[in-house]
Amino acid sequence: MQYWLMKSEPDAFGIDDLFQRPQQTEPWDGVRNYQARNMLRDEMKTGDQVFFYHSNCDEPGIVGIAQIVREGYPDHTAFDPDNKHFDPKSHPDKPSWYMVDVKFVRKLSRTISLRELKLKTELAELALLRRGNRLSIMPVNAEQWQFILALE
Repeated sequence: MQYWLMKSEPDAFGIDDLFQRPQQTEPWDGVRNYQARNMLRDEMKTGDQVFFYHSNCDEPGIVGIAQIVREGYPDHTAFDPDNKHFDPKSHPDKPSWYMVDVKFVRKLSRTISLRELKLKTELAELALLRRGNRLSIMPVNAEQWQFILALE
């Protein structure tokens, strides 16, 4: 099993939105970064655990846990000219973009804020905390995962 952190703006799609979806499951679509796309397409596997992270809000931080329930498949939003994630260079026969399906596991008892994470020397290598890292999807190693869960 692998561990991940996936960022979403709560005004666009937050942990409560995932909780309210049918079967508490939703495609994670709209990723338009090649490095993140490669993780969606090639590395994320069914059963992998995900920290759900709220970004671009008053208190950015980890707010919940989700699980990968469907491995990478073509992101159909790239093919729809009426969708905000449309990419005219992507084609169903040769898709440029991929998505996975995530399922709600639980909300954390509290938000573990970015500010708090930055104070923990044990997390110095966490991709989220690396200078210049703006990816919306990033790996978390098992030790980091356990350490962060213990903060709850």
